[in-house]
Amino acid sequence: MSPARTAPQSIPPTALLRRMFDAAVASAQPALCVPPHLPSAHEMHEGGRLIVIGAGKASAAMAEAVEAHWQGPLEGLVVTRYGYGAPCRRIEIAEAAHPVPDAAGLRAAERMLALVSGLGPKDTVLCLISGGGSALLPLPLTGITLADKQRINQSLLTSGATISEMNCVRRHLSAIKGGRLAAACHPARVITLLLSDVPGDDPMNIASGPTVADPTTCADALAIVQRYDIALPDAARQLLLQANAAESIKPCDSRLARSETRMTATPQMALEAAAEVARAAGYAAHILGDALEGEARDVGKTLAGIALQVAQRAQPFAPPCVLLSGGETTVTLRGKGRGGRNVECLLSALLTLRGNPHVHALMADTDGVDGAEEIAGAIITPGTLERAWGKGLNPAEELADNNGHGFFQALGASVVTGPTRTNVNDFRAFLIT
Repeated sequence: MSPARTAPQSIPPTALLRRMFDAAVASAQPALCVPPHLPSAHEMHEGGRLIVIGAGKASAAMAEAVEAHWQGPLEGLVVTRYGYGAPCRRIEIAEAAHPVPDAAGLRAAERMLALVSGLGPKDTVLCLISGGGSALLPLPLTGITLADKQRINQSLLTSGATISEMNCVRRHLSAIKGGRLAAACHPARVITLLLSDVPGDDPMNIASGPTVADPTTCADALAIVQRYDIALPDAARQLLLQANAAESIKPCDSRLARSETRMTATPQMALEAAAEVARAAGYAAHILGDALEGEARDVGKTLAGIALQVAQRAQPFAPPCVLLSGGETTVTLRGKGRGGRNVECLLSALLTLRGNPHVHALMADTDGVDGAEEIAGAIITPGTLERAWGKGLNPAEELADNNGHGFFQALGASVVTGPTRTNVNDFRAFLIT
């Protein structure tokens, strides 16, 4: 017997799901979350310069927020994804490719290192880092080419490795990540403002930690390469084997003594903003976790199983309610589809739900891009499965082909936001009526 249900506000479930997602994105807008973390005037040395640098999908919007709230002189350079720029006057905004890096990102990384070289102890570097910075700062170690980096990055993205594992490899093949950018700023003070897009909010995994000490080693990176059978050019493999040539900056390094990090926005904060919207509409809201990882299709099946238990048994929560989660799943590409971890997770959930009449769901990336697509994610209703069959679509075959984007586009169920200019990882919501 289905549990008794009380009626919340008369907001269509799909509209409420989208309202929750929009609230999550809005909570992480740099204009809101950056200003409280800016250094105060008394923290600056008289006669010292303020240099602003940064990388990530939110970095241009972060730079815009800095310009709007900083009264003194400043200069700098940040790099963001194509289409994610902002109208800054004093901080130069460069755009480059993501998720596979390009020459524009390489040039921006080189110029950034040049900009911070030769600074003095009275100077302050304000570093604006958000998700996507790894691909946007593709400065390889000597002996590795940009083409090598592109191939390595593509292999990492399709390997099934977790984000922390991918970033471990990236840090050890980079001339700017793994604390190297902060070391280049020495002896200036470095303040890094972080907008987290990684499970656990570990600073060394946000954009591969360009200003953060890295306790992992070349041996760790090599073990990950071997574990996932990631193709590496000979030059890159040799660097990892030699260790010293590719070792990142360690916690004991004196060049990082004047470097600090400040967290401005996190996935948990975004989920809490969505939960407030749900509660205002009369739904109980439960956050299952802000750092869920694993294969997207496995996570989708598990979350859908929990949603079914709620819908059918009122366990562990009574409906009407919303189940929220964040984190970053992975997709191991085996088919010919375009991937996308949110749509793959949602398609797997759709198959598990089997058209349950009480469950709706939305899964999307808060940066507006799921995988390499200009699509944030998708939304499902109790009628989605029946509509798919009516159009001659086979959801199980589409999932096996990693074709979540194609499947949901054919149904007109994609969530498209355009550039959100922020990034606090994946957003997943099940609404149970």
